[in-house]
Amino acid sequence: MILDGYGKYSIIGGNRLYGELSISGAKNSAVAVIAAAMTVNGLCHIDNMPQVRDVEILLQILQQLGAEIDVIGDGDYMIDCRNIDPDAAIDQELYGQLRASYYVLGALLGRFGHARVAMPGGCDFGTRPIDYHIKGFEALGAEVDIGGGWIDANAVDGLRGTRILLDYPSVGATINIILAAIYAEGLTIIENAAMEPHIVDFANCLNAMGAEVRGAGTNSIRIYGVNELRGGSYTIVPDQIEAGTYIALVAGTGGDVIVRDVIPRHLVCITSKLSEMGVEIEDLGDAVRVRREGRPIRRANVMTGPYPGFPTDMQPQVATLLTLARGTSFVTETVWDSRFQYVDQLQRMGAKITTDARTAVIEGVGRLKAASIAATDLRSGAAMVIAGLCADGTTLLDNIWHIERGYGNIIAKLGEIGADITRVVDAPRNLIELRTHRESVA
Repeated sequence: MILDGYGKYSIIGGNRLYGELSISGAKNSAVAVIAAAMTVNGLCHIDNMPQVRDVEILLQILQQLGAEIDVIGDGDYMIDCRNIDPDAAIDQELYGQLRASYYVLGALLGRFGHARVAMPGGCDFGTRPIDYHIKGFEALGAEVDIGGGWIDANAVDGLRGTRILLDYPSVGATINIILAAIYAEGLTIIENAAMEPHIVDFANCLNAMGAEVRGAGTNSIRIYGVNELRGGSYTIVPDQIEAGTYIALVAGTGGDVIVRDVIPRHLVCITSKLSEMGVEIEDLGDAVRVRREGRPIRRANVMTGPYPGFPTDMQPQVATLLTLARGTSFVTETVWDSRFQYVDQLQRMGAKITTDARTAVIEGVGRLKAASIAATDLRSGAAMVIAGLCADGTTLLDNIWHIERGYGNIIAKLGEIGADITRVVDAPRNLIELRTHRESVA
């Protein structure tokens, strides 16, 4: 069972980290792969599924639609969507707990020709338009209506392949259009498609089930409509952002850690920037070794962008590192319009950061000071863990449910490399401490 974000993290900073840890399956791949299973008229055996809340919530949605889900082992699932009912009543609150719930819309529309899904939730970075998704569905022949917090999509005359040019290489829109186009008549071409590693993973999974998706990983993806997906087995790739987060963590605290079960080429967009900041990173094939001994973190300028640019999902973590650097750094966010909500939390810890629209100016302070802080979203929560482990004293971190949406077994994993992080659960008359060596989040 996944602990549902109860309590807070008590984090004692100042320790260098040494040892090894392993990376889980990619959360962003997993939610897309689960949606892919909805389109399959057969059994889907999915392995290396991360044990995180976003996955758990999406699996609950599938069960409410009528899917049968068997847990074979840790991260190992058999998903049977042969008898799902697209008209089943779904708890609207479930949809509102994660962004990836909009994949249900594309999956049901593609397989059944109609779908009704509540507006998605997830992290709040200001506007989160789904107009790219809707334009794609309409280009395929669907009619889409939005009202009362629900999205209704119907393809009365069926879906037909077409050429779709995305105004922006949106990951969510790329995945959703592929889901809708799997059974569309003829050929669908997505131009200016997203190229992130989990797009490739998602497409590989669909192809393993009998789909014909070509060009994933490039900006032009072709989907040849098929009559049926037969099912099959698939193993999800390692999580690029989890790996990047823990690499950044070691960079901040200092130490020497081997991060195992990664695909180093997926990390280049992250590790190249960290190398520029003075962190030693060695490619070991299916692992990377991260070292920072003695040398200070160097200032840097960071600009987020679609893959292969620097990931927006790593922006808060690297901004936190730059508060420890010497000199002035600039961080520019080009993907989301409100992703600096965490800045005031770092300011509580002594960071000197000013923001103007989409740019943060960071004056390095060398050390952070412990404080009571809160996670404002998933990746900022990971950044606050980094801040706490780099700070002098004991930091109390609230709203940890954000973190556990995307980082499984975080306390146990960090405990393996020497991090002093503890879950503190509020009780009526006392505080119950679940110590690192006793706890597993899954």
